[in-house]
Amino acid sequence: MSQAVSRRTAMRLLGAVGAALGTGGCVATVPPDAALRGASAGTPEAPPPAAGPGSAARVDALLERLTLEEKTALLHGAQDPAPLGQAGYLPGVPRLGIPALRLADGPAGVRVAAAATALPAPVLLASAFDPALAREYGRVIGREGRALGQDILLAPMANLIRTPYAGRNFETFAEDPRLTADLVAEVVRGIQDEGLVATVKHYALHNQEQGRDTVDVTAAEQTLRETELRGFEAAVAAGAGAVMAAYNKVNGVHAGESEPLLGEVLREDWGFDGWVMSDRDATHSTVAAIGAGLDMEMPAGTHFGRPLREAVRGGSVPEESVDLAVRRVLGTLDRFGLLDARPARRPPRDAAAGARTARTVAAAGAVLLRNEQETLPLTGAAARSIAVIGPTGQVPFVSGGGSAHVVPDAAAAPLAAIRRRAGNGSTVRYALGEDLYGRPLPARLLTPPAALDDRRVDAGRGWSHEGEFRLAADDEWTLLVHYTGQRPGVRLDGEELFPVRQGVAEYFAGGLLGTAPDGMTVRRRTLALKAGTHRLAVNAQGGAGGQRFRLRHTTGATRAADLAEAVNTAKAARSVVLFAYEDATEGRDRTSLALPGGQEQLIEAVAAVNPRTTVVLNTSSSTTMPWLSRTGAVLQMYYPGQEGAGATAGILFGDTDPGGRLTQTFPAGERATPVGGQPLRYPGVGGRLEYGEGVHVGHRWYDAQQVAPLFPFGHGLSYTTWQYEKLTVRPGGAGVPGGAGGERGGLRVEFTVRNTGRRKGTEVAQVYVGPSAELKLDQPVRALAGYRRLTLAPGEAQRVTVDVDARALSSWDPEEHAWVLGTGRREVFAGRSSRDLPLRSKAVVRSR
Repeated sequence: MSQAVSRRTAMRLLGAVGAALGTGGCVATVPPDAALRGASAGTPEAPPPAAGPGSAARVDALLERLTLEEKTALLHGAQDPAPLGQAGYLPGVPRLGIPALRLADGPAGVRVAAAATALPAPVLLASAFDPALAREYGRVIGREGRALGQDILLAPMANLIRTPYAGRNFETFAEDPRLTADLVAEVVRGIQDEGLVATVKHYALHNQEQGRDTVDVTAAEQTLRETELRGFEAAVAAGAGAVMAAYNKVNGVHAGESEPLLGEVLREDWGFDGWVMSDRDATHSTVAAIGAGLDMEMPAGTHFGRPLREAVRGGSVPEESVDLAVRRVLGTLDRFGLLDARPARRPPRDAAAGARTARTVAAAGAVLLRNEQETLPLTGAAARSIAVIGPTGQVPFVSGGGSAHVVPDAAAAPLAAIRRRAGNGSTVRYALGEDLYGRPLPARLLTPPAALDDRRVDAGRGWSHEGEFRLAADDEWTLLVHYTGQRPGVRLDGEELFPVRQGVAEYFAGGLLGTAPDGMTVRRRTLALKAGTHRLAVNAQGGAGGQRFRLRHTTGATRAADLAEAVNTAKAARSVVLFAYEDATEGRDRTSLALPGGQEQLIEAVAAVNPRTTVVLNTSSSTTMPWLSRTGAVLQMYYPGQEGAGATAGILFGDTDPGGRLTQTFPAGERATPVGGQPLRYPGVGGRLEYGEGVHVGHRWYDAQQVAPLFPFGHGLSYTTWQYEKLTVRPGGAGVPGGAGGERGGLRVEFTVRNTGRRKGTEVAQVYVGPSAELKLDQPVRALAGYRRLTLAPGEAQRVTVDVDARALSSWDPEEHAWVLGTGRREVFAGRSSRDLPLRSKAVVRSR
């Protein structure tokens, strides 16, 4: 932030446009033995004297030696001379021992060219309601990142799940600010325990993909402080080394140019001393951006390369601003030991340990949404005669698309895992149900004929064919092209079916649909074709290395055949496990909350002939379920990572109790959401979007509007039964400093949870608090204040203590620009979800 704008002035400016921002926080340090990256190749000069690791003296000495060109080279990305498939690269300054840095995407594992552990999606991790597991998750990524040659991880994502349509909901954690903050903090700690720098993203209000580069998001100060900023504040308090500024505008200004966000909240209020980088190609200026507090442009130097040097020489940017940005970068590197003369060795990759954690997380986060007539677990005769249906029963759906997509060493198919778990003497049959990758075109479909199912084109050569085919009746076709090199051109009746798209839409085609099981890239197009003659032309180039391609299709007849086969397979089995999918990706939002393709018809048809049908959902976010009442059970597995098949089978057969709980509300219909029928809330009108729901994000909105969800926040069934009793609430717990009077404002909530069933089970006990009548501010009807995950044997009871801290009892006052405690009589609830709260009591919150 420029020195010409004071803190209070900035707050007034922010309030005038309905904006927002944070609280104080302490910054943790990395352990002294954290592993480090050495200097770039070359012979560095003698390192500057240092008073010890993390000393300002070393950074000061380096700054004195750096030229302006070298300084700016540390503030923008560059081309990696030896790329490892990562997202970004910083060349360093070899002569001074400042190392080159590699930056990798990594919300669900390290995304590089080499294989890495594909962990379950963060939303599945979050469903476990287990901060300790989140730390273990972060440690796997941190260790693998260092083992795979990376220094900076572009994760975790701390944005809230605000709309179920958002394409990246699987990359983040929850709709609830408290839960998000808890888990983000622990993932950051886990990553940095291993010496990798965590970059919390996308700061702030990046809650949708549609229009993400240009949309102007307006949110009131109280709304921002109490909802979206909570996760970022927690990450800073956990010691995050870097922050990524979002693409979008916030209250009229690009996030990477927002002095209130970058200067006031992040640095002054929260005490952040790391560096802020832009998202990819999300820097829009030189003078305004560096003046506001953006330190690094990625992935290149369009604004922070030559233009920044010219701005310094021309006087529009003081060199002190450049020095400050460089100091933040070097200070963070020093804190992580990356400037040490003898960096620690990188660890070997421990693929087995990563796989164990992936399996643990996938099982822990599994959410059983429905279970009628003891459909699950599969036991007895029901476990010995099973039909597995659906394309993702045979093809493992490991992760979503975009920067969170990770390619693992291996991933088993659920079908194989179910067969293995069912064992000898059991019959497990499979039916496709829906064809994702198409059937070969009949060789004699075209006139003249051509074989298009496995065509090879040699390097430097081309191949083309043009022919006609005739349809006897109107039909819906999906044409698919699979290829290994440059995308072949396919024209139908003169129209190019697979044109090159702009931006990320070209590169991110989903985690499932964009790649065939054999690794070939896939593009598809669905068309309503009229009866009559159609002309098809194909042109393919071999390029430098040659390529293979194939053209495939599905038709009304093939879809009917797949459906019939699935129904017949279901009829012949005692139990059905039907895998349903929805393939989300960075770069695009969902257009519907319904399952895509013909899956709803498939579920209806299968469940009609076999009511013991379990639907396993490999989806990114909430889903509408008009077919729900016909099913026996529904298991939400999201994108379960490389070990998802085994984890899913373990849940289905009862080896593990489904201990996951929803971190987002599932609506009853498309319009029954906080943004339903409100285009100004989503996707925006005229490039502008408003957070009109205020502090009532997620489940809070359903409570405030008295809207019944399909499944509420916190919902999840168990294979056993639970009883809650004996609630007591008293002052205590984690309050806030009260000077001579000690701590003030917290509550200690205690109650008993009893396993009343016949099986060992896992429960997530949840505590909510009601509003304060003494606070004249908008407040949620109920806000999540704490939770506890516990596992109990049959008949076992446990006394649960949840300390409700003062923050959970406070609201942000936009006039005071501060948190204010909600004193007076407050209602406290305990139970199994936001809508299943059998225990309630009242307690008085006092300010002293």
